[in-house]
Amino acid sequence: MLYSDLTEAIGHTPMIELRRLNPNPAVRIFAKLEGFNPTGSLKDRIVKYMIERAEASGELTPDKILLEPTSGNTGISLGMFAKIKGYPLRVVMPDNVSSERRELLHAFGVEVFLSPGSEGTNGAIRMAQKMLKEDDRHFMLDQYGNPNNVLAHYETTAGEILEDLKGTVDSIDLFIAGLGTGGTLMG
Repeated sequence: MLYSDLTEAIGHTPMIELRRLNPNPAVRIFAKLEGFNPTGSLKDRIVKYMIERAEASGELTPDKILLEPTSGNTGISLGMFAKIKGYPLRVVMPDNVSSERRELLHAFGVEVFLSPGSEGTNGAIRMAQKMLKEDDRHFMLDQYGNPNNVLAHYETTAGEILEDLKGTVDSIDLFIAGLGTGGTLMG
């Protein structure tokens, strides 16, 4: 399949059945391979969704500087999007995140601000909120409080799972997801 840019390659990730990991033949376990998204993370879905909704509403305009607190994956995805769409991006992250994450962000041209690692993600959020108040050119997607984080999964991931499993299983009895912002699980 040919795409005009990486943002079009987000979603529609493969699902596989995990037969060897399951000792009970009456139970079927499936895994959605979100690592197939361009930056290797399901965060590409939420960033795409939140940016597109913010642009459509007029909140995010070409003169804005994107600003986001992150511990890594959302910032990396946002770095890819900002580069493709031409937005300047500033991320705030704890100073104890891996150097590899910071280097990847720098490769996308992202300006990285470090908050005290001892304050964790909450410290990064506080610092980003302060920066947002001090400069009206900033626009923050707010992955931690943006309802579009949840809607991204409700309208894309969930639909893909149901479509992929149609005719394969009668019902989904259990869903397991890693928990960060909570968007995947709630969506």
